[in-house]
Order: sequence, then structure tokens, then C-alpha cells
Amino acid sequence: MSRPFGALSVLRLGLVQASLGAIVVLTTSTLNRVMVVEMALPALLPGLLLALHYVVQISRPRMGHGSDLGRRRTPWIMGGMVTLAAGGWLAALATVWMGSSPAAGIALALVAYTLIGLGVAASGTSLLALLAKRVPAEKRATAATTLWIMMIAGFVVTAGVAGSLLDPFSPGRLMWVAGGVALSAVVLTALALIGLEGPAQAIAATCAPVDFRQALQDAWAEPRARRFTVFVFVSMLAFSMQDLILEPFAGLVFGLTPGATTKLSGTQHSGALVGMLLAAAAGSRWAGRHWGSLRSWTVCGCVASALALGGLVCAGLVGPTWPLQANVFALGLATGAFSIAAIASMMGLAGAGEAGHEGVRMGLWGAAQAMAFALGGVLGTAASDLTRWLIADVGLAYALVFLLDAALFIGAARLAARVEPRARSSRANLGERYEPQPAGGL
Repeated sequence: MSRPFGALSVLRLGLVQASLGAIVVLTTSTLNRVMVVEMALPALLPGLLLALHYVVQISRPRMGHGSDLGRRRTPWIMGGMVTLAAGGWLAALATVWMGSSPAAGIALALVAYTLIGLGVAASGTSLLALLAKRVPAEKRATAATTLWIMMIAGFVVTAGVAGSLLDPFSPGRLMWVAGGVALSAVVLTALALIGLEGPAQAIAATCAPVDFRQALQDAWAEPRARRFTVFVFVSMLAFSMQDLILEPFAGLVFGLTPGATTKLSGTQHSGALVGMLLAAAAGSRWAGRHWGSLRSWTVCGCVASALALGGLVCAGLVGPTWPLQANVFALGLATGAFSIAAIASMMGLAGAGEAGHEGVRMGLWGAAQAMAFALGGVLGTAASDLTRWLIADVGLAYALVFLLDAALFIGAARLAARVEPRARSSRANLGERYEPQPAGGL
């Protein structure tokens, strides 16, 4: 029987998550800007490429099933990181090519962003499945918070270091920086994974292998897994809808400069960090009580997010006199709390069903999240464009979009509340052997 992970093991996996974030942030921020500014390409192009990398992540259940069959997650985590690193470097090469040969550069970018999506799917899904299997229930919220904080740290460090090394910009510098980030991520991941999972013989087979189609059907047949999948999609759709419209809203309605709106985004991230820490602390401090329940934090976080978006509705109607900074901080606080509670619940539910199928269940929810993110940005920006075209009052137009977003969060809260906190006697639920622990699942 494998030993449960302690704090050091979680920190080591956090280094893997930070490495993953380092490569992803290079594609979502640096390459995005280079395509639009230095290469003078339409902003739609990086948007479509990012959407492609999310769409490819529909492969997450298949990746998770593969790691289930192997009984070991580390080869899939390492293989996914190598694939992600290769995709990140090729994406930088494609961006450089776009300057001289746009068609060839775009063709290579399609391959690169497909690899990025596959790498994230393989590495991220297997990492969370490993945590779901090896982290005790009462420590899952803390583990999820550690991983996401370290991923954010990967964002921050990479953005700062890469930004300084890219100045003054040249295509050659971009290639060297992208290669350095990719190589560093692979090396750090390899060092973090050495001896972490244990020897192969310690990973015992716990169930008869089944093919992928059957495994996916079994996961979808579990009522709690199915409800949670729908919850993940709706909540992450709401989460991602506001992401791309908040800064334009602040600029158009409140007259904030680009620098000020960037600081506003930082305020939101600060609130999210506080919310994550609060949810993790509650899961550890009040385990066994109502306020230590991850389901309570998930539901309340969704409701609080809806209320914060209701504040932005008022901001669109009232205008510059509204306390926008405080409102945005509250939105970050609420979304941070709900997201960490949801991720910890995801880990608990993945480990609550039939042993040996954690990966395919985690992949199912990861695919729902990826599709929601792919759709959310498009839906949010399209809705804001449509309402501004129909309504002359810009503040009112944005208010209607934020109102729709708030309604989605209320719907997500209702879905989260319907997820069973414990398994019923039927085998169709998430496993007869599951003994619910207050901080371990919804």
C-alpha cells in the first residue's frame, strides 16, 4: 500500500505545477503580445490559437485513462511536460516565422498549440489524479491551494524574468528565452518527480483493466460524477466569461488607463489568492463542521461571485463613483474561494469511486473545464460586442453581460448543492466503499 503524501511531496508536485504554468504563461501573454504588436497580426489569431489549445484538452479523459492503466502517474506527468515544452518552443518558432512567412508560421503554430494542449492534458490530469489518490481527504484543500499558488508563482517569475531578458526584443532573444523556459521546466519537473511515486511494484493493480470507452461510460454513469461535470462546465464558463471583458469595461466606463486596468487585474488576482488561502484554512481548521465543508465553500463561493458580479452591474449603471477596486477585489476573493474548494472536491470525488479509475474521472472534469474556458472567452467578448452594438449606453451594455454571468454563477451554486455529500447504497453512485470525510469531497 502506497504511503499518503505529506507536505514535502505536495510541494514537489507544486514545482511541477509551477513549471507547467511557466510554459503556459509564455504562450498566453508573451507570444500573444509579440504576434499582435511586433508581428502586426490580427488579435483574433492568438485568440483562436489559445482556444485551440483548450479544445485539444478534450483528450484529458483519455490521458487520465492511460495513466490509470499504467498504475503509475509519473511517466504521464513527465511525458506531458516534455510534450508541453516542445509545443512551447515550437510556438515561439512559429511566432518568429510569422514575421517572414505568415502561412508557414501559422501552420506551425497550429501544430505547436496542439502539442501544448496535449501536454497540459497529460501532465495536469495525471498530476491531479496522483494527488487525489495519495493526499488524505482532510488535506486536499491545502494541497490544491499549494499547487495553484505555486502555479501563480510560476506565472509571476516567468513573466518577470522573461520580460527582462526579452528587452530589447529580437526574434533570436525570443527563441533563446522560450528554449530556456522549456528546458528549465523539464529539468525541474524531472528533479521533483525522482522517487516521488515509489517503486513500480508498490503500485498494486486494484481493478481489472477496461477499455477507454467503457471507463468513460462508467464514469458518466455515476450520478455524482455526472452532476459535478455539469457544475464544472457551468462554473468555469461563468468564471472565464468575465476575464476578457473586465479591463475593457474599466477603460470604457471608468476611463482607466491601460496601466490602471492592469493594476485592477492585479487587485483581482490578490483577492483570488486570499480567497484560496481562506478556503484551504477553513478545510483544515474546521474539518468536521459545516464551515469546513468543501461543498459549503463551493456553493457560497459561487453565490458570492454572483453578488460581486451584481456589484459590477451596479458599477455599469452608476459609473465612476462606484468603488470599483473594492468590488473587483471581492470578485477575486469569491472566485478564489470557490475554485480551490471545487478543485479539492474534484480530488475527493476522483478518489471516491472505483479504485484505479481516478485518472479518467479527473480527465472528464478537466475536459469540461477546458471546453468552458474555450467557450467562455468567446461568449463574454461576443456578448459585450453585441450589447454595445444594440445599446448606446456602454455601461448598461456591460451591465447586462455581467448580469448574465451572475446568473450562471447562481446556476452553478444550485448544481454544486445537488452533488451528494456521500454515496448512496447503489453501485451507480461514486462507490460503495466511499466513507465521506468532511473536508474531502462535496
